[in-house]
Amino acid sequence: MSEPRASLVTGGCGFLGRFLVDALVRRGDKVTVLDHRIDRWRDDVDFVAGDICDPEAVARACAGRDVVFHNASLVHTKHSRVEQVRAVNIDGTRNVLAACRKGQVPKLVYVSSASVVYEGEDIERGDESLPYARKWLAPYAETKRIAEEEVLSASGQGGVLTCAIRPHMIFGPGDTRLLPAILARAKAGNLKFTVGAGDRLNDFTYVSNIVDSLLLADERLQPGSPVSGRAYFITNGEPMNFWDFVRRVLVGLGYPTPRFRIPYAVAYAAAAARETFDTVVRGGTLHAEEGLSRFSIRYICTHHYFSFARATADLGYTPQVTMLEGIRRTVEYFRAQGVAAV
Repeated sequence: MSEPRASLVTGGCGFLGRFLVDALVRRGDKVTVLDHRIDRWRDDVDFVAGDICDPEAVARACAGRDVVFHNASLVHTKHSRVEQVRAVNIDGTRNVLAACRKGQVPKLVYVSSASVVYEGEDIERGDESLPYARKWLAPYAETKRIAEEEVLSASGQGGVLTCAIRPHMIFGPGDTRLLPAILARAKAGNLKFTVGAGDRLNDFTYVSNIVDSLLLADERLQPGSPVSGRAYFITNGEPMNFWDFVRRVLVGLGYPTPRFRIPYAVAYAAAAARETFDTVVRGGTLHAEEGLSRFSIRYICTHHYFSFARATADLGYTPQVTMLEGIRRTVEYFRAQGVAAV
């Protein structure tokens, strides 16, 4: 009987990371999690507390693994804390790359972002032929682009094969970012307005569909395969308007839906003022966007949806959970958490 595969998930205690860890355990892997905040929700996983910015901690965690899923990043879409964002997203990724070479890890699968090609303009059925963005609405997007480019260009060097998965607007049970901020405003009675004309389509991706793509990338990432050094957009393939998505969740949880609309220009100006206040007065708070960063306002007021045809061709990816089913599961989760209004 062969030994189980040894896999490492950086940022494995986060939203996507937990789903990935659970899937790897089901696959039969011996799983290690590297995270700066440890939540030991499983007894059959090795949890290692460590900072992705610490090269020695990363090297110890990566040594001897069969595959590393580099999921850890700092999602911060305001124009502040730039050095901290760069330290985690760029330097941390460089640490992972170096550790994989040193530890003779054969495969590195990087969790990137669709924002690496986003310049603030409409993207309709965008594919991997899109160039990297040349202008940036937030340091987060730029740092993810730099990290992805370095990961992909390193494929095959030092015996490490690499590829990147580009998810877009992740949602699902356990979400700690997208929906909690929206639901907190709804619960407080402060979600009365939508932003923009309401005619732009956005892609969303249910969390387990992303996990499926990561496992497929690991399986197909072999010497001589087209996967090596490539990036893949991963979405549900069912674009909808952002506020339609929000309304479905709100209705499912018994909250009133927004009744009024704010023009894009007004919302963008308000977001700019709020960001300036946050930076000057509070130093640029992390994880406290409340939907009011310039990046997020621009994001929901432009078309941005993508083709996953390359992922289907190279990885065999097709989304297994539809948008409606994913929303239903997400609503059930938040209802079980006591978030519902009724």
